[in-house]
Formats: sequence, structure tokens, C-alpha cells
Amino acid sequence: MQNITTNLKKLFYFWKRSQVPKKQQSKISKIDNLIIFLICILISIISSYKFLLLSPSNASAIYDWLLNFSEVLVICWILILVSKKELPTITSRQIILIISLLLIVQFTKLTSISSISPLSMFVPPALIISQGMGSITALAWVSIASLNWPESAISPNNTLFFISIVCASVVSVLGGRIRSRAQLLQLSIFVPLGALLSQWILIGGDQSSFLGKQELVFSNSKIFSDSLLLAIIMLFTILFMPIFESIFGLLTKARLLELADKEKPLIRRLSIEAPGTFEHTLLICCLAEEATRMIGGDIDLIKTGALYHDIGKLHAPNWFIENQDGSKNPHDEIDDPIKSAYVLQAHVDEGLKYARKNRLPKPIANFIPEHQGSLKMGYFFYKAKEKNLNVNESDFRYKGPIPQSKETAILMLADGCEAALRAMNIKASDIEALETISKIIRSRQKDGQLDDSDLSMGEIFLIKRAFLNVWKRIRHRRIQYPTSKNNTFS
Repeated sequence: MQNITTNLKKLFYFWKRSQVPKKQQSKISKIDNLIIFLICILISIISSYKFLLLSPSNASAIYDWLLNFSEVLVICWILILVSKKELPTITSRQIILIISLLLIVQFTKLTSISSISPLSMFVPPALIISQGMGSITALAWVSIASLNWPESAISPNNTLFFISIVCASVVSVLGGRIRSRAQLLQLSIFVPLGALLSQWILIGGDQSSFLGKQELVFSNSKIFSDSLLLAIIMLFTILFMPIFESIFGLLTKARLLELADKEKPLIRRLSIEAPGTFEHTLLICCLAEEATRMIGGDIDLIKTGALYHDIGKLHAPNWFIENQDGSKNPHDEIDDPIKSAYVLQAHVDEGLKYARKNRLPKPIANFIPEHQGSLKMGYFFYKAKEKNLNVNESDFRYKGPIPQSKETAILMLADGCEAALRAMNIKASDIEALETISKIIRSRQKDGQLDDSDLSMGEIFLIKRAFLNVWKRIRHRRIQYPTSKNNTFS
């Protein structure tokens, strides 16, 4: 019986270790919570507008109003929960954007339902939300916006309403995967075209619903008018997307790819002024990208974050060994471990200054301090101990914070493994390389550096295999070509 209990405890322990840690959601200030709550109240009032016009002495009307008002308030709360679940790091500005778009659509339904098609109301906001917050949040928004109609609004044509929901859902799914502005432009052409063909096929014969008052003077039919208006609004949405990114802190895949361009001034400076750091960065990109792909993480995010994680070394490139030509080492000249540790910490502080100066998005800037976490600068700490200096271990640790996401945690592990793998003998076996990788990752775990990340034990195993695969690719040999007497290759 005791053996069974012991085995059950072990099983429970390993099961608990294998689970993904619960991600801490970003904190929202009380003022922002109040603003979000007030916007939700406005949405509820607009949605229950009809009941407010009824006689307050009617108990049944008051009950209906309270019921409808409460339902809409709960729906808004559910939308916020969905957005936080998909994007735990979502900010208050982004939540305000989601709720404000819902408020605008509800107000439009109430005032302009007879003149504006549901296509133009649902599709453009779905594109903005899917690009910045993800497809699931966008689909939830579309569902809530389509089901929650103000009582005083005129119901749209059922077929047109169905086409609008399908188009908005397609944009929600594709918008979260689109990786360039060119693809966005294609989407702004094909979706309105698909809406036009769908309306022409499904309701083209019923012209009575579309031959009323014409809002666009150059349109020949309401079907064409709806699709043309949708195309125009989508184009304007794409045009103003960089403004949305800046104001609300949205980080779209297109923006990530633009930042990852190696001709960007900051990356170009790194390649010229700190070439060793730049080459180190490229190798880390390979390790981190392969590991992220293995666990299904955000490849574009870690690829871009890895390029900028060491930009702080631009303030003093020659103080880092990868940029030294072997003639002299400034650390040996000052012969002061405390000052050397200060220089190492400075590359994080200076990196954050470069990030602010160059307006890097916060998720990218987070890679700068989190890739070092609160790791110990072991070499200089032991140097200080050899000199019998009265120092604390905390003086030789980075300020942190420790990695707060899978991507920054992977970059920390890649940064630690890169130097060790590069130093290994080319004839080293796969088992030796895997042991080296495991040792480094295990030391980060014991030091508590991965406690706040989302990495499970299963994902850490996949990361080890990914690092090993990259090492096997970069350690390949070259054939020694025979040469002729004039030293040219044969």
C-alpha cells in the first residue's frame, strides 16, 4: 500500500512539472478599468435604447431593460476575457480599442442601419483586431457585434447579414496570419470582390431590397455600392494601420517583418560597429527560431527580438570579447571586477535607451533585459572572490526581470548555449552536445530564470532537440579542394 501511495505521489509530481505555468496577465490601472467600464455602460445603454423610451411605471418594461442591459454588459466582459486569454500581455489601450470599435458599431447600427451595409461595419474592425490581438479575439468580436443589435435598429437582409458574417470571419482568420502589407492589399481587393459575387449570386434577383435611396452617386445598384464602400474603408484601414500600431501599441506581423530588415539603421550600425556581436546575434536567431518553431511559438516575434537583444553593446563594443581582435582586453587593463560587472549591466540599460530612442515596440524591447534576466556574471564574481573583495553576489547579477514569455525565455537559453556550442570540438558527438545543452538549461532552471515563463517540461525537451539540430547543421565540414601550381582552384 505504501508503494502505491509513493508511486501516486511521484506520478502527480511529474504531471505537475509537465504542465504549463499559469501566465500572469498584465495589470491594468484603476483609471483604465474605469474608462473600459464606462464604455461598456455606453454600449449597454445603446443596445437597450428602445426600453428607455417606454413608460418607467411599467414594471415589465423596467425588467426587460435591466435584463437586456445586463446581458450586453456580460457580453462585453466575456469579450475582454477572451482577449486576455489569447493575449495575456494585452494592454489597457488595446482593450479600449476593442471595446471602442464595438461601441462605434453599436452606434452605427442605431443611427445609420438603413444607409450603411453590415459589410462595412463588421469587416474593417475585424481586420484591425485580428492584426493586433489575434484571430480568436477578432472572431469573438464579430460574433458579439453581429448578435447584439439595438432594439430600435432595422434588421438587415438575412442573406446580406450572412455574407457579412462570413466575410468578417474570413478576414479574422486570415488577418492573424498575414505577414506583409502587400497581402493586406490583396485581402482588401479579394474580400469586397467575393462579397460582390456572393450578393450577386445569392440575392442579385431580389432588386427591391437594393434599389432604394442611393448613397453613392456613382453606383448603379446597392450591391455594387456595398462592395465598393467596403473596399474603400478597408484600404483606408490599411493606410492608417501604422497609426493604430503606434497609438494602441499593436504589434502586427507586417510590423515585425519591417523591423527585422537588416538594413534598418540600428541593425546596420550593429553589423559595422560591433561585427562580432552581430554574428553572435545571427547564430542566436537560428537557434531561437528553430526552437520556437518546434514548440509552436511566435517565430516572427523572436526573430525580430533576437536581432535587437544586444543593441546595447553599441555603447562600448570593444568591451565584449566577440568584438575584440585579440590584442588587448579593456577588462584586463582596469583590473576591477566591479567596474567590469557595471559595464556588462550597462549594455542592458543602454539597450533600453536605444529602444526608446528608436521607438521599438515594447514586446521587442522586453527581449533586451529579459534575455539576461537576473543571471550571475560568474566570471567577474569569481575574479572578485580571488581578490578577496568584500562583495555580495547580488552586485554581480543583472537587474532583470527574468523572462516573462516563452520567446524571451528561449532567447535566454539560446544565448547561453550559443557560446558553449561554438566552443565545442567539431568532432564532438551528438550526445556530448546534448549534455552541454542540457547542463546550461538545467542551470537556468535551478536559478529560477524560467519560473515566470510559459515553458513546460515537454517544451524544454523540444528546445533541447532544436538546439542540437542547429548545432549539427553549423558544424559541417568543408572539402579541401586541390590546387594547381598557380594556387588557383581546380
